[in-house]
Amino acid sequence: MIKHSAANRPVDTWRDSQGGATVAAALAVAALLAVTLLIAQIGVAIAARHHVQSAADLSALAAAGALDRGTAAGCAEAERIARRMVVRVRECAVAEWDATVTVESPIRLGPLGTRMVSASARAGPAEERTTLPE
Repeated sequence: MIKHSAANRPVDTWRDSQGGATVAAALAVAALLAVTLLIAQIGVAIAARHHVQSAADLSALAAAGALDRGTAAGCAEAERIARRMVVRVRECAVAEWDATVTVESPIRLGPLGTRMVSASARAGPAEERTTLPE
């Protein structure tokens, strides 16, 4: 379709560049929105990782504190703490008076799907020092 401009010259509307800046601006806004959502999802993953690590730390401390009643009691205490922090104990291992606990939790990352976040922690008695620190 050919139109005539004010100077009475034919103008090809298919090749007219009017509105090109609007399309470019819309694409830029869409790209910025996508980057913002991606950064938000990374923030969710980092926060979930910190939460799971805290749960592993507390579960290991609880397990080590209950080892005086036996290995089963220590791991049961780790399970109790993990449930309260809404994570699942994947492994509870005891070596002498040290307890190592691994916990995991699923996180939803929107369009990126669901991923498992896991963390491990070890707790036990401190080694005795033979000399005083300086």
